[in-house]
Amino acid sequence: MTSPSDPINPKHYRKGHVECIDALTAACHDLHGLESFCTANAIKYLWRWKQKNGVEDLRKAQWYIDKLIEIVQPQSLQPPEPDESNP
Repeated sequence: MTSPSDPINPKHYRKGHVECIDALTAACHDLHGLESFCTANAIKYLWRWKQKNGVEDLRKAQWYIDKLIEIVQPQSLQPPEPDESNP
């Protein structure tokens, strides 16, 4: 069992019997590269926000979610430019 001051496994990375690293492993098992990185970081900050840095961690999670959306949103899903020659 880890102590509250354990620098390797601090208590803000455990919820009940679940370690954050185990949840991240499950959440990212089929992701690669930046998709995995951004997903894991967003979850990490959401996981610990209440016990560690409050709103600062929520903002960090939001930053990673916004970056993930930029990465995965295909350019083809953006609305086409209006054709000015065809009114």
